[in-house]
This record gives sequence, C-alpha cells and structure tokens, in this order.
Amino acid sequence: MVLKNMNDLVRQAQVMQNKMAKLQAEMAERVVDASAGGGMVKVSVNGKNELKSITISPEVTNDVEMLQDLIVSAVNEANRIAKADMEREVSRITGGIKIPGMF
Repeated sequence: MVLKNMNDLVRQAQVMQNKMAKLQAEMAERVVDASAGGGMVKVSVNGKNELKSITISPEVTNDVEMLQDLIVSAVNEANRIAKADMEREVSRITGGIKIPGMF
C-alpha cells in the first residue's frame, strides 16, 4: 500500500514536471504588451523578459528625460504582467501549492 502511494506520488510529480516544462516553453514565446504616458510609449516583452519591440510617439521625442521614464515604466509594467501571468498559470498547474524557489 505504501509503495503504491509512493509510486502514485512519483508519477504525479513527473506529470507536474512535464506540465511545468511545457508551460515554461509556452510562456517564453508569449508576448505581453504594455504602455505608458497614455500610450505615448508602447512595448512588447516575451516570457523571458526580453524586450521585443518598442513604439514611441513623436511628441515625446523632444523631452529625453520624460521619454526615458516612460520607457522604463512601460517595460516594468510589461514584465510585471508577464510575471503575474506565469504565476497564475503555475498556480493552476500546482493547485495553488507554493513550491519554494519556483517564482
């Protein structure tokens, strides 16, 4: 009986590990968009927190400080959204169990 339960536990852990690997691959390809300054700066990042694109409205190009702040803000927001998406998906797979060192 104990051996059967242990085998079931190992099998469940392997299934969860496979789901997590698939999720990580999917999330790495997922693109998240965010903007700052009322849409004056728009960015896209992927699940690996890589900046994929940036769009800047011409009206902010004459104020370098504001432009820098808007870029930082938009990228941080996109990364926050990507992280929250990943945490939500991981929670769905693990049934809400917090796994130390996961995220």
